[in-house]
Amino acid sequence: MKKKIAIEIVIILMISLIPVFPVSGTGTENSENISQEENTSETPSEADTSSETANDNNTAVSEGEGAAVIKIESPSVLLMELNSGQVLYEKDPDTARRPASVTKIMTMLLAFEAIDSGKFGLEDTITVSEHAASMGGSQVYLEVGETQTVEDMLKCMIVSSANDAAVAVGEAIAGSEPGFVAMMNEKAAALGMTNTHFENACGLEADGHLMSARDIAILSRELLLKHPEVTNYSTIWMDTIIHKTRKGESEFGLANTNKFLKKYDGANGLKTGYTSAAGFSMSATATRNGTTLIAVVMGSKTKDIRYSDAAKLLDYGFANCTIYEDNKVLEGNNQIEIKNGVKKQVTVEAEQDFHYVFVGDSKNGDITKKIEMVKEAAPVEKGDIVAKVVYEQAGNPLGSVNIIAIEPVEQQKYHHALEKLFLQYINIY
Repeated sequence: MKKKIAIEIVIILMISLIPVFPVSGTGTENSENISQEENTSETPSEADTSSETANDNNTAVSEGEGAAVIKIESPSVLLMELNSGQVLYEKDPDTARRPASVTKIMTMLLAFEAIDSGKFGLEDTITVSEHAASMGGSQVYLEVGETQTVEDMLKCMIVSSANDAAVAVGEAIAGSEPGFVAMMNEKAAALGMTNTHFENACGLEADGHLMSARDIAILSRELLLKHPEVTNYSTIWMDTIIHKTRKGESEFGLANTNKFLKKYDGANGLKTGYTSAAGFSMSATATRNGTTLIAVVMGSKTKDIRYSDAAKLLDYGFANCTIYEDNKVLEGNNQIEIKNGVKKQVTVEAEQDFHYVFVGDSKNGDITKKIEMVKEAAPVEKGDIVAKVVYEQAGNPLGSVNIIAIEPVEQQKYHHALEKLFLQYINIY
């Protein structure tokens, strides 16, 4: 008798639940559409997420505003704080100019990505092709058929700015320099480097081979954030490699082309460049008291102007910026409620810590944060952005951090509800 009553109750509940748990309800579809719209307007683009930009820049000082603060002679410069990606100073940052060997920052990035992917290891060897050996300009005089380890090739490229080594690395990654150049341009597009086009792997003069100061900063930031080990190489002052050819073995000395390392306290990279057409350029990086800045200088008339402008930019940044950091974005709460799911909550994590740079007299007090939902209803896939933590100061937005699902949550359908009710009433009786 009790079982008969239980079955009748379940049947009644099944009928009553039909509109509540539709197979495809308009409520969920509307929720997903809203999420897509928010993702379009608020979620960082592929270029932003690949460089982990947490907040928008509202503090950049332009040349006109900062003229009394910094006197810059170079035609294009940009100063960026590493973790936040905020631009602290800029002067004509988006004009595409000849980058010379600063190009090699992209070659370095793709080389470290190849190592991470297992394409090759530091101790693996690269054989020098006739094409790579034919490179002019700055070089370490690699010979056709010579082999060097990946790590020694990196040293040659990063420390001595060797064109032959850069091309050899590119060929090892993509099979040919043209194939590698295609990868370089694809990566530039993915990072949002809108004023960049590469024609070769090393920066030798070529029509259409151009970068902007902003793009160089974006690229430098990506390299430093994803592969901080690059500074193990960019800070080498002098080293040697062993040429191994049919003529025998001989030692060859490497000297760092970046003399800024000895001129500026805290300097740790990243790459210099020069041709007669490009002038003197560099991406100068330095770290003091846990803060890392990237100063890009392009088209300087002399080497001294290049170094002087880089130092002025870095001095300005270190003297005038205060970093606000939050490494407990979720305050230990890793569960967010979700509607219409087989589970009531989804496990989440912050995409990154939050960083914001206050410049000049700006203070970093009275900062509030709140959670705004992006996706309120199931289904949720692992990696979906379900919410964001928004930071404000006195009502002014500072930025946000995406909150990512680390597990999937299936949408609750009719049969899920039935199973739950059936089990519930079986347990009762």
